[in-house]
Amino acid sequence: MNDTTKQILDAFRFRHACKKYDPQQAVSQDDFDTILEAARLSPSSFGFEPWRLIVLRDEGIKQKLYPIAWGARNSIDTASHLVLLLARKKVDTLADAPYITHLMHDIHHLPDDVLEKRRTVYHNFLENDFRLLGDDRALFDWASKQTYIMLANMMTTAALLGVDSCPIEGFDQAAVDQLLADEGLMDPAHFGISVMVSFGYRAKEPAHEKTRQPLADIVKWV
Repeated sequence: MNDTTKQILDAFRFRHACKKYDPQQAVSQDDFDTILEAARLSPSSFGFEPWRLIVLRDEGIKQKLYPIAWGARNSIDTASHLVLLLARKKVDTLADAPYITHLMHDIHHLPDDVLEKRRTVYHNFLENDFRLLGDDRALFDWASKQTYIMLANMMTTAALLGVDSCPIEGFDQAAVDQLLADEGLMDPAHFGISVMVSFGYRAKEPAHEKTRQPLADIVKWV
């Protein structure tokens, strides 16, 4: 096993869903910036980045989050950083949406003729390939799935840095959306909460070794 392979696999073996952090240890700004940069560099379908991150530091808002996010309570109490991953809604992910035009024109720098061809391909993908135009929830869920790519990259990067993490789905989605809207942190017409993740340093070692199915049970070679 070469050094790179060992480093990668050691990081995955190190990573676990940290349920209680050491509140006296904070993730350094440099390390957290690296985690955020890994998020920024994450891939997305068509490169349309249907997401936004909120790094929640405000203690007052955290306390309002506490009763509606049961899975985040240990993180609110002890984690160094708590991040909320938002997904874009249908208004921003349709082929003719201003946001999509902005991405193709201002970020991807596509010539107008190429831009319009790409828009046509994208619309066909939404309508015919994945059939996502039936309702608002379908497109939001599609965007949310992509935030999990970002989520995984953040947690893996953290593990490579020796930083613990915990992905969090234990929350009342509608109530969290309402809280973020009330606090002016999110426009609910454009975004909804997808998932949360916390970072810090474990208070103690996991009680059990990591358990996974054998590779032969989950991979089929054809």
